[in-house]
Amino acid sequence: MNRMNMLLAQEQTRAEVLADDPLWLVLLKAVVLFAFGVVMTLFMINWERKVVGRMQHRPGPNRNGPGGWLQSLADGLKLAFKEEVIPTSADRKVYWMAPVISTIPAFTAFSVIPWGPEVSIFGERTYLQLVDLPVGALVVLAAAAIGVYGIVLGGWASGSPYPLLGALRSAAQVISYEIAMGFAIVSVVLYAQSLSTGDIVDAQRNGWFALLLLPSFIIYVVSMVGETNRAPFDLPEAESELVGGFHTEYSSLKFALFFLAEYVNMVVVSAFATTLFLGGYMAPWPLSAIGDGVLNTGWWPLIWFIAKMLLFLFVYIWLRGTLPRLRYDQFMRLGWKVLVPISLGWFVIVAGIRAIRTDGGVSTTQILIVGAVAIVIIVLLSLLIPEKQVAEDANKIPVTGSGYPVPPMDLQVPTKPRRKVSAGKSATRSELTGSTTGKEADDGNV
Repeated sequence: MNRMNMLLAQEQTRAEVLADDPLWLVLLKAVVLFAFGVVMTLFMINWERKVVGRMQHRPGPNRNGPGGWLQSLADGLKLAFKEEVIPTSADRKVYWMAPVISTIPAFTAFSVIPWGPEVSIFGERTYLQLVDLPVGALVVLAAAAIGVYGIVLGGWASGSPYPLLGALRSAAQVISYEIAMGFAIVSVVLYAQSLSTGDIVDAQRNGWFALLLLPSFIIYVVSMVGETNRAPFDLPEAESELVGGFHTEYSSLKFALFFLAEYVNMVVVSAFATTLFLGGYMAPWPLSAIGDGVLNTGWWPLIWFIAKMLLFLFVYIWLRGTLPRLRYDQFMRLGWKVLVPISLGWFVIVAGIRAIRTDGGVSTTQILIVGAVAIVIIVLLSLLIPEKQVAEDANKIPVTGSGYPVPPMDLQVPTKPRRKVSAGKSATRSELTGSTTGKEADDGNV
């Protein structure tokens, strides 16, 4: 009987196994994922401060806890007990809902990420995944898109101009970079022949998509940094321009929720990048060959998955510590004139490769050579055309010595000094304002 149950279990798909999970196991997975998101936020804040401090020859947090690793927990407790100040002009209902709308989709995206293969939890056979949907890749993309509504509503409901400007920037930013990110994901889906995140991981057993679809991988990495409003693309929070961005008027726990949503989104897109391009929970090549793949079974894959995810999170910190913030026109030009054309062209190439391989008659080497040449041509065109357009626009707009375009000056500086007013004599309006009538100009009283 046990042998028969094992044979039936082997025939079940990932989705069917997860559908048979009892309620207690589903709740356990949900609680663990929520706790993982919160703990990773506390860890990331402290890790980021330590790494950036190391890059800048500073010690970083070193007071609270062993090695300063409890500093984030202390900051969180401090935020919880801070006084909450709500602007009198704020829309209170929307003001309260905005951080919640930002946080919930971030945690929702965790549900479709495959963290590991089939394991046994308290005697129950299951996968290290909450749910495997046929459109799992779209769920992550949709959750990232919905989260920006919280930023937009928070900036609008604050009743202040600077948060509103930050919210509008965020909306434009997400629209611009989601298109390129969507094309990168579609290329992976086209190659894996499935939208299921579990199937995408299984399709990388013979090679990671980061190598097979290198342009998609690069486009996704750039887009995920822009999608999460992180440096050098943190234009909605540009302190030098907008005080603090969309959350300027937030304090206490509502500000903490925005902070939590930002870091959880970083973890989500990093985990999704691991799933799409780095083989998910499968061990790297030297380790995967040990003992006929024994390190790809049991709980070992969870370690590989978290290690790959931390690699992407380190890239976030590295970028923040090295690159300055872009100007807004540079940022939008990169999204619309570079990433979108390249991602669209690469998607066409991937579709052609899949069609040719299906029909047969062409080797993989020939396909890769033709694809590489096409990519080089697209990159060169995308880089040359914007530069030419910028040069043409610069010739039409008067510029200062710094080279930045400025509007024409409407103020005319007088060429002659203003007439001095003698002591005891009141100045006329024309003398104070510097304006002259026709008669005064004829008499030379300028």
